[in-house]
Amino acid sequence: MQSLTVSMATSMEDPIEKREKEESGAPHFSSKLGLICSCLGCVVGTGNIWRFPRIVANNSENEGGLVFLIVWMIFLFLWSSPMLIIEYGTGRYTKKAIIGSFRELLGDKAAWCGAWISMVTFLISCYYSVVLGWCFYYVFYCIANELPDDDVVSTEIFNDFAKESYWPILTHALALLTAGFAVIKGVKTFEKVNMVLVPVLLLIIMFTFVWSLTREYADYGIKFLFTPDWESLGKPRLWVDAISQNAFDTGAGMGLMIPYSSFMTRDHAIVKYATLIPATNNVVSLVCGMLIFSTVFSTLITSRPSIGRNDIVTILKTSGPASTGLTFIWIPVLFSTLGTFGRVLAILFFFCLSCAGVTSLISNMELVCHTLEDFGLPRKFGMPGTVLLLFGVGVMSAVDINILTNQDFVWAFALLINGLMLQFLVVKYGLNKFRLDMFNNYGTDDWKLPSFWKWIVLIIAPIEAFVILVWWVVDLIQDEDDADDKWYEFGTETFMVTIVQWISLALFVILINMMWLYCKRLYGKSDETIRLLGHNRKSSAGELDFHRSVGVPAQEITVKDVKL
Repeated sequence: MQSLTVSMATSMEDPIEKREKEESGAPHFSSKLGLICSCLGCVVGTGNIWRFPRIVANNSENEGGLVFLIVWMIFLFLWSSPMLIIEYGTGRYTKKAIIGSFRELLGDKAAWCGAWISMVTFLISCYYSVVLGWCFYYVFYCIANELPDDDVVSTEIFNDFAKESYWPILTHALALLTAGFAVIKGVKTFEKVNMVLVPVLLLIIMFTFVWSLTREYADYGIKFLFTPDWESLGKPRLWVDAISQNAFDTGAGMGLMIPYSSFMTRDHAIVKYATLIPATNNVVSLVCGMLIFSTVFSTLITSRPSIGRNDIVTILKTSGPASTGLTFIWIPVLFSTLGTFGRVLAILFFFCLSCAGVTSLISNMELVCHTLEDFGLPRKFGMPGTVLLLFGVGVMSAVDINILTNQDFVWAFALLINGLMLQFLVVKYGLNKFRLDMFNNYGTDDWKLPSFWKWIVLIIAPIEAFVILVWWVVDLIQDEDDADDKWYEFGTETFMVTIVQWISLALFVILINMMWLYCKRLYGKSDETIRLLGHNRKSSAGELDFHRSVGVPAQEITVKDVKL
């Protein structure tokens, strides 16, 4: 009885002090600079330099891209930042990846929601590593060959590699192996890597950006980018691409920040990070967009004086298959005007783009490895398994660029569903309780999370997602006569091909969750296990709520362990 009393007294310590002790023994970022560089490295990558300019181009119509930029920026504050706040708070609080966090906060029955988010990010990683492999190829190509001096030759080079050869399979594997080695030792490795690669990347992007602005006719590209076409506001595809791109840009809804923030402590200002880091990332995307547009306009007008604006816009939308090659086609052309010095810069640019892609892929692989680690699989086995899985699924995107285009649309768009899953987590746990437990009552030297955030998560964000999804479907059905593929056909970006893949994934993760729950009941712990205050156990979400409210954790022992 005396030992039981001592155990109960020990468990009465302040919950915040107890969590601080748990944090002190866990791996964490060694410096704020390393943390910021790692978080930026997670989101700044090929999505900014490769994906953003082509998405803007495809939504610019013939007047300009300002309307897309406005909508894209609105979603930063009304979607991406609020979702990232959920991720930062959840990971720091649970010290687990996504599935483990859903289990701890909502119980085992909600594990499929975390599995959905993890699988969407996994499927994005499968084709993202293919694009990273393109970056690797261009590093070696620029070293071994002269740069193309016009877009026709440059387009042929890109098509010969990405569309007509099997080299992307090799570069896909190389990208995965490179990122995989950085995940073996976790935060200690990727923090150091990011502290070197991210600043160098940003410096080269800024240098390239400034140089592109000095070119003749560069202002034509900038003017086009910031000219509005207000009629495009009525096109649902613009809204779909804007919210998908912002989520892809910032990593919102991908769950990447949940395992990253598990390495953070209460001294890390996660509300500031969740607000300022995605804003910085969007600035980088905007700079990259200006770089590409000014380069394309200046190069085409100089080489083809009679070319019209509509012709330039058409080229922007069709550079490479499905416009996937916009950056890879025009950056070499830009640097070719500088002679030998330009070739050196091209090598550095694609090398740093590769490094930025690696830092982003590291965060994707960390999510998978961390999830496997939560289920008891050591990292030394989880990392090779992750590499093999990503390679096997990603081979399809490596051999067929149309599959890559399809996967890019389907799973980037699925980030809306991911956001709804995160919103469900917060609402089910308790909006105000989540805000207080994860942020205002726990963090130090941080901004207070305002009450307005609750209304974004509860009302504004769900309405955004629902309206965009329904609007997209209705528009596809109404305008099927103007589309290349009918909405009910299995085209590259049709409703049918999107919804079938979403439903298949949802059924898969729900079935796995049900099977796991059944096996747990069948082979799990005996019903003789009893609850008792003051003894170690992993409690359900409801029990945790009660015992945290009184400052005593719920724990477990078996009947034979009780000695009165």
